Amino acid sequence: MIFSPQRPLRVAIVGAGPAGFYSAGALFKLSIPVQVDMFEKLPAPFGLVRYGVAPDHQKIKEVIKVFEKTAGNPAFSYFGNVEVGRDIKVDQLRSFYDAVIFTYGTEADKRLGIPGENFKSSHTATEFVGWYNGHPTFQERQFDFSHEVAVVMGQGNVAMDVARILCQTPDELKKTDIFQGALEALAQSKIKEVYLFGRRGPLQASFTPEEIKEMGELQDCYPVIDPRDLELNESSHIELSDPMDPRGKKKYEIMKSFISKESKGKQKKFILRFYRTPVAILGLGKVSKIRFEINKLVGRPHEQKVEGTGQFEEISCGLFLCSIGYAGLPIEGLPFSSQRGIVPNERGRVLTGERIVPGFYAAGWIKRGPSGIIGVNKHDAEETIASLIEDLDSLTPCENPNSDAVKKLLDDRGVRSVNFIDWKKIDLAEIARGLYLSKPREKFITIHDMLGVIDNRANDE
Repeated sequence: MIFSPQRPLRVAIVGAGPAGFYSAGALFKLSIPVQVDMFEKLPAPFGLVRYGVAPDHQKIKEVIKVFEKTAGNPAFSYFGNVEVGRDIKVDQLRSFYDAVIFTYGTEADKRLGIPGENFKSSHTATEFVGWYNGHPTFQERQFDFSHEVAVVMGQGNVAMDVARILCQTPDELKKTDIFQGALEALAQSKIKEVYLFGRRGPLQASFTPEEIKEMGELQDCYPVIDPRDLELNESSHIELSDPMDPRGKKKYEIMKSFISKESKGKQKKFILRFYRTPVAILGLGKVSKIRFEINKLVGRPHEQKVEGTGQFEEISCGLFLCSIGYAGLPIEGLPFSSQRGIVPNERGRVLTGERIVPGFYAAGWIKRGPSGIIGVNKHDAEETIASLIEDLDSLTPCENPNSDAVKKLLDDRGVRSVNFIDWKKIDLAEIARGLYLSKPREKFITIHDMLGVIDNRANDE
């Protein structure tokens, strides 16, 4: 098929996060005419950057400027507030586009599968992060900050973000874009000690040097680490001296510096613990203690596994937040691996069994699993687009190459879609609300209020 300005290559992208925008950007660099329509189930775009990045990490959010430039391409259209699989089926979408790229991320938390996990005051990191970042789905959640001890399970960057938010003062948070209701609740927090637990050792923790360094620079919180937790076995010593992993050594040196860190009058403690696996959450329907098995590491360097020692310990706490990874969710009509929590694929080509599904592609976390910083999605998206280009001659042209027909189908079903001009109205209104509060922005936390800005309805400040 020969593509022309009159009949460009038509691509739908499902998901408006980093992988989606990087995929669109890669498509617009092609030497053939392309029309990109992006679908997102929330009115607001930018996914993980808007709702996942910590509010005190504003610099990371500057990548939105790159995404806005992509959205400004005349060949780009945005369909916000549209959930693929519910408002429009996957096979219907394919009838309007030559190719469909799924970039909708991994929004489900992995669970521990231990007794008491569903107790009151036991939450996932996604719930807590979504709540303080103003995600509409999580605004009904309630978090108990009335006890002095909180436990965070997991040692990735998200777990570190969660711990840092709990450790910060209202003054540190009030100039960020944290949701105002969350700021007010955290300002009343009685939490004095925040524990961060990991199953493995300090060299296996997946947070970055930058994240751990921040924990030693907080206004009213100081880091604490047991020197015994930094003792290394032979394999870990080899990992520490690996020239291919200088960041691992840097992290370890930062943690060692915490041993001699003094409180200097600071009121809160951030306590790092390693070699611990939670085996039960104890309490009468509400979190009161976490029971851990103490671990050791066994195996060759970079291949070490956790092995329980049969020794246990308990810690009293009033809030438990679990951050041990994420998994994708299936969309009806799209192949899905429940075991891996991703859309099965080969270099971005969606697979059912070992057979390629023509015209279906994946990029980002739903393609490879939840790993890597935001920028990693750029290379990942480019790989997927390269696969799509290799397949151009074999793609079956869509039956109805018409974006207006997509809009009509949604309108006929009573689906209120949001275009990018609509979104910019919401964006400007949020920035104005933030200005009133001396913050970068104050997000609308309900879809009703977002749509109200477009309709010029009054919204509560």
